[in-house]
Amino acid sequence: MTERKIRVIIAKPGLDGHDRGAKVVARALRDAGMEVIYTGLRQTPEMIAEAALQEDVDVVGLSILSGAHMALVPRVLDLLKTNGQGHVKVFLGGIIPDEDVTQLKALGVLGVYGPGALSETYINDIRQAVNP
Repeated sequence: MTERKIRVIIAKPGLDGHDRGAKVVARALRDAGMEVIYTGLRQTPEMIAEAALQEDVDVVGLSILSGAHMALVPRVLDLLKTNGQGHVKVFLGGIIPDEDVTQLKALGVLGVYGPGALSETYINDIRQAVNP
C-alpha cells in the first residue's frame, strides 16, 4: 500500500506582493515528494483556512514579508482550530524579528525560516512533525 503524500498549502497572506521565496519553498517541497498547493498572492487568513480545509492539508506554509506576522499568523491558527484542523502544522517564512520567533512558536508555529534557510531543514521538520 502506498503511503499518502504530505499535503502542503503555501500561502501569501496580506498585501505583500513578493512571492519568489514562497515559490522556491513550494518547489523544494514538491521535489521532496510532497503535494503542494500554492494559493497565490494577497490571501486573507479566512481564504487560507478555507483552502486548508477544502484541500485536506497536513501543513500550511505562510510567507510574510510585510511585518504583519503577529496579526496574520494567530488569526490563521485560530481559524484552523475553529475548522477542526488543530492538527494542521503551520510554518512561516519571511523577514521575522528574532524576538517574535519565540512568541510564534509558543502559539504553535512549527518553525520560522528566514532568507537563506536550507530546504533540507524545513523539509525534515515537516516530515518529522507530520509523521513522528
